[in-house]
Amino acid sequence: MRLLMLGGTGFVGRAVVEEAVARGWDVTVLHRGTKATPEGATVLHGDRLAPGGLAALAEGEWDLVVDTWSARPSAVRDSANLLAGRVGRYVYISSCSVYAEPVVHAAAEAGQVVEATADLGDEADYAAAKRGGELATLAAFGEEHSLLVRCGLILGPGEDIGRLPWWLTRIAAGGPVLAPGPADLPLQYVDVRDLAVWTLDAAAAGLSGPYNLASRTGHATMSELLDAAKAVTGSDAELRWTDPETIAAAGIKPWTELPIWASPGEYHDFLYSTVVEKAVAAGLACRPVGETVADTWAWLRSIGGVAPQRPDRPAVGLDRAREEKLLSES
Repeated sequence: MRLLMLGGTGFVGRAVVEEAVARGWDVTVLHRGTKATPEGATVLHGDRLAPGGLAALAEGEWDLVVDTWSARPSAVRDSANLLAGRVGRYVYISSCSVYAEPVVHAAAEAGQVVEATADLGDEADYAAAKRGGELATLAAFGEEHSLLVRCGLILGPGEDIGRLPWWLTRIAAGGPVLAPGPADLPLQYVDVRDLAVWTLDAAAAGLSGPYNLASRTGHATMSELLDAAKAVTGSDAELRWTDPETIAAAGIKPWTELPIWASPGEYHDFLYSTVVEKAVAAGLACRPVGETVADTWAWLRSIGGVAPQRPDRPAVGLDRAREEKLLSES
């Protein structure tokens, strides 16, 4: 298989490239040249936002292209239009954020999506940008040759948002740790390597259309995640399970200040109730949470303990002084 990866040096793109190279595929990567490329791939340089930035793709044919673009959808439009007729299938890594609120999870992939166009620029928010990228893919390749991978929360080695790395770093530091309850709160996510495996398998099998991609709800719980983090770091941390009402009263924000966690109710259901049976039926397999946590910790240690941070995303995590204040008062 001949794969063209647009990007390929960041979190998801790198996992896709590494998986494709491991399969013995012929992999070409287009990126700006600011980061190292995974070994085994042919490198082309180009900036998708610059005039003439796709010149390196003026010639060539591939069986499939994988695109993880998250900003202005016009960049997806330009690359898809340029490659139409020379690529067998366009795979766009999208997001479950494209579903319009209130999300009707029972509708699965047929749910209503946000309004967007493929011509949106920098004014597009994340959901509209991802939906615009989907529309750009469909316009250039048609539904028959477009695979839209709508991901939920993505965790695993290489994470550049900082959610699981923050928990690992905090728990490794030891001492009393604010553990947001309830302990049995169900989580839903996909390990980036399972995402890469499923995406390449699905594309090679000729699948098309939208697929929600995440584990089933409850693949892990909040306590299983944090207990695994404590085990792999060898920490003496004391997990202080704290009810959502106490956390809310302290003004601590779910998801951002306490990454991965969302208090029970509408917000949790929005994030962690996605129906994924279509992807499961198409072969999605999700590894145990302990493996994801252990491998993320091993990767984090291998790079000196400081995870990379995407410049277009704010840093996550709770200030230690605020954590200590809440714990001392509760």
